[in-house]
Amino acid sequence: MDLNLDSIAVENNVAAQRFEATVDGRCALLTYRRFPHHINLDHTEVPEPLQRHGLAAKLARTALEFARANHLRVVPLCPYVSRYLAKHPEYQDMLSADDLQRILSL
Repeated sequence: MDLNLDSIAVENNVAAQRFEATVDGRCALLTYRRFPHHINLDHTEVPEPLQRHGLAAKLARTALEFARANHLRVVPLCPYVSRYLAKHPEYQDMLSADDLQRILSL
């Protein structure tokens, strides 16, 4: 399967507290819990046929841009999001010093 990431919309399902992208009837998602001053990014899940095409990265990027736009500190509980943040210093300013140290030691 060849995915055109530009044509895939990521929606923020506020009621379910997750970012979602549906492709061919399959839903990829990143769950979160929002608090007044921070957001916990809990779990990323991409169905097997959609894996290794950059969809998890698009979900993570969307969640991080949402956090930035809403001035939220990010708490990366999801291992995928932690690895993504370790590779993308442009988002590391939204982490606490302890979380930054933890992800950089992965």
